[in-house]
Amino acid sequence: MTSRFTELAVDCADPRALARFWCAVLGYEVYEDEDGDFVSIGAPGTGARRPGHAPPSLAFARVPEGKAVKNRLHIDVNPSDREQAAEVERLLALGARHVDVGQGDDVPWVTLADPDTPNYQF
Repeated sequence: MTSRFTELAVDCADPRALARFWCAVLGYEVYEDEDGDFVSIGAPGTGARRPGHAPPSLAFARVPEGKAVKNRLHIDVNPSDREQAAEVERLLALGARHVDVGQGDDVPWVTLADPDTPNYQF
């Protein structure tokens, strides 16, 4: 018997705003919104407690403390219907921003931070 990955929990300052951002990025919808202190989002039509295989949901929980160190986990996304440059522009328009994590100029990926990540170098 094994477990399956069903949800990624994210502590943040503004769960509703971050949920809106990630819904726009991934095409997800809100499953649950508890007074803006906890918001759960996931793939359309799959429901929060879905049986079988479905993409993991994301849960955003309000916490009082700010982010103090580099994330040990990050989310990789790839465009499904456009070129990378066009997707990067779309994500920047949604509130993402470029960050330097020491990736250099010769890598094929682009590193962005979501709107909840503080403005500091990693």
